[in-house]
Amino acid sequence: MTSKAAIFTPKQLAIGSIIVAVLVLGLKYLAYAMTNSVGLYSDALESIVNLAASIAVAIAIWLRDKPADHNHPYGHDKAEYISAVLEGVLIVLAAVAIFMEASEALLHPRALDIPVLGLGLNALAGVLNGGWAMVLIRLGRKMRSPALVADGKHLFTDVISSLGILVGIVIALVSGLNWLDPLLALLVAILILWTGWGLIRNSLGGLMDEAVDEEELEHIQQVITDHAHGAIEAHDLRTRHAGRITFIEFHLVVPSNMTVFSAHEICDKIEDGLEAAISSAHVVIHIEPEDKAHEPNADGSMVI
Repeated sequence: MTSKAAIFTPKQLAIGSIIVAVLVLGLKYLAYAMTNSVGLYSDALESIVNLAASIAVAIAIWLRDKPADHNHPYGHDKAEYISAVLEGVLIVLAAVAIFMEASEALLHPRALDIPVLGLGLNALAGVLNGGWAMVLIRLGRKMRSPALVADGKHLFTDVISSLGILVGIVIALVSGLNWLDPLLALLVAILILWTGWGLIRNSLGGLMDEAVDEEELEHIQQVITDHAHGAIEAHDLRTRHAGRITFIEFHLVVPSNMTVFSAHEICDKIEDGLEAAISSAHVVIHIEPEDKAHEPNADGSMVI
């Protein structure tokens, strides 16, 4: 982790998200109260979801940082995935509420009389959300925190929808097409649903022990090859993510006459290399004699 990322801890970022969510909710509610716009209502409603999600993220990070115990020997890192799934569910519920309100407004259009101050408050809330979203995504990735990254992506979606709503309201005011206001709210609801589904899908992948992506897998394979001098091959490589931890397991084939001490030295070198290359790596290596070797690669390189 870089020194820049170390300025804040995950817990501090989670608390910061709660504070930002409260401020944004206050600004957006004032904007809605001043305008009675369905579009701004949908924006304010999503901010309530943001606040609930930020609280869930803070709880998840608190649970994640608890040390492993006899009931959870691998730690509590998957709590972050549960938080991200909950955030996705909350987003979907918000979208349903927006659909209901926007549908009613489409059937019974309302005249728009929106003061500039109301639009300005909503725009200020969007700027605040956008800045904090970038902080969460950038530092969350460096800290390998799925919950913080999910929260940042959620806020960024909120920024996009807020911008679309503001532009649409201005067009509706200028053109007199009042039905644009609830129509924009419906479009926001569709965007929110898509975001919610994405969060749920990615988090379920983590809960189901999904393997690392192809690029990271190739990197792991290369590190093993570079540090396995003296071994015959490595095979049956398995990986999975659990929050910030990357679990790496494989079989290492060594000459049958190699001493336990020498085989252990090779394992130590591989583990040190993986832990240096992969943040929060947890490595398990199973030693096997050479009669367990697979067919060699055509170029003579190590089998992985």
